[in-house]
Amino acid sequence: MPWKRERGQRLVFSTNVALLATILLASSVHINAESAQSASAACQVNAVDYKGWHAQQISNRWLQLVVVPQNGGRLIQVTFAGHPYLFVNPKYEGKYFPPTQSKWFNYGGDKIWLLPEGNDDEQHWVGGSDVLDDGPYTFRKISEGQQCEIELTGPADPQSGIQFVRTIHLDADSTRIKFHVSMRNISGHDVEWSMQSVSQYDTSDPADHSHLNKDFWTFTPTNPSSQYLNRYHVRFGPAENRAASVRDDGMFVVHYPHMAAELWIDSVAGWLATADGASGFTMVERFRYQEKEPYPGHASVIFWTNGPGLKLSNDGIPSLGSDEEDDSPYYTEAEINSPLCRLHPGESCNLDTEWFPTRGGRELRSFSEVGIIAQPLRATRVATGKLKLSGSFGVFFSGHLVARLYDEHGANVGAVAIRDVSPTEAVSLDQEISCPETTARLSLHLDSNGVDRGSLQEVRVERESR
Repeated sequence: MPWKRERGQRLVFSTNVALLATILLASSVHINAESAQSASAACQVNAVDYKGWHAQQISNRWLQLVVVPQNGGRLIQVTFAGHPYLFVNPKYEGKYFPPTQSKWFNYGGDKIWLLPEGNDDEQHWVGGSDVLDDGPYTFRKISEGQQCEIELTGPADPQSGIQFVRTIHLDADSTRIKFHVSMRNISGHDVEWSMQSVSQYDTSDPADHSHLNKDFWTFTPTNPSSQYLNRYHVRFGPAENRAASVRDDGMFVVHYPHMAAELWIDSVAGWLATADGASGFTMVERFRYQEKEPYPGHASVIFWTNGPGLKLSNDGIPSLGSDEEDDSPYYTEAEINSPLCRLHPGESCNLDTEWFPTRGGRELRSFSEVGIIAQPLRATRVATGKLKLSGSFGVFFSGHLVARLYDEHGANVGAVAIRDVSPTEAVSLDQEISCPETTARLSLHLDSNGVDRGSLQEVRVERESR
């Protein structure tokens, strides 16, 4: 029966078309879902309005970096897991003033300056909101997707003979921020300067910005062979400053006071950190110390605590006062110096730094490639034969911790998965693991997407005290 056969064929054809449409629709939904997931995991560069400024934002799933090219190429804010790190001066939000040496418009954020500072001669940078600090920078997006990179090129400054070019790099799957600064001699004569990365961290109370955060800390390891008498130098402020101290382990620590002080440290360790003790939000800044190169005044790291300064009246009476119209806002500066660079015309030198936002807090003890150590790792053999692991850390990468086990002769005797970790959460270990009886040493590694990021800490196995 031709009609029935044709009708049957049409029914089969219609069914196949419907099935194909369903498959295509499902595939489309799957592809769109994958695309959406890929897009959300990617790194992006977008033009944004930030507090009234025309800005550029670099972001991934953890971080938002906001740059204001016009205002001296400033990185005005870094936000990690909803926490803003940098000080943004409410007095100048959304504003721009042309360069001038007669006044300093402190917008806040992070920028590049010159050392040595002063007005002694042409070999000192006078400062103020001059061309280097406040000139408009050109912005260029280099890449986005799996990695984001932008370039900020400053104006040529005939006074210092310097032009800065700065790149900022952020990967899609990491919280690590990379900075590269090139300082070029644009004059017709030799110049000698040090570059300085100046980062202003907000030290106001997160719950009420009109009050001081009483739990804010800065850290950097001191130099065991320091050029300074107390392993640090008070460049400005009272010599007897109870807020600054050197711990027994050699760590230089400042518990932020609302008082003007400038503290120089000739640290050779290559890192500093700031931490909000209450929330645990911590930022580690890393640099490469160049041992054989001269640093300005020997200092590789400088901390400035903002606040009223100690002054003497004409009658010699001391008092605390401030030149700031806004009564000294709450912030501290973490400054990294490059060695002094002597440049012939057209030559350049570079400063490379990295930032690692994480969760840690006021008990920072040391730093490794993959995180910070608040309470050192301990591996103790208990009566059951297991190993008890304890310690607290902040990590720089998302992934999982793996304990690598070694015997007395250094032979690998196994590996044990410990736990998943994220930079957004502090890591506290208090657990027991099974391991061979021959285990004498343990190294705690961080595996991120199949990549071994390195060891958080390595320790010998202890015996439980009886």
